[in-house]
Amino acid sequence: MKQLLRSTDITVIAFARALLQGEDIDCFEMDVNMSVLEGSIGILPRRLMVRAEDYDRALRTIRDNGIDADG
Repeated sequence: MKQLLRSTDITVIAFARALLQGEDIDCFEMDVNMSVLEGSIGILPRRLMVRAEDYDRALRTIRDNGIDADG
């Protein structure tokens, strides 16, 4: 798996996931439960991961829709 996106903004992560699902690209959100450690103040970023073979297509999909990715 490769990291596609890292953000503390949960709306960006949700939008990116919806875009990827619309393109039939599987993704996995990591660090979701870190809020237990941080006290739910939103300072720890969440990561959106995709398969290595889907990475280029996923990156193009989210960039075409205005999301700035780590890539």
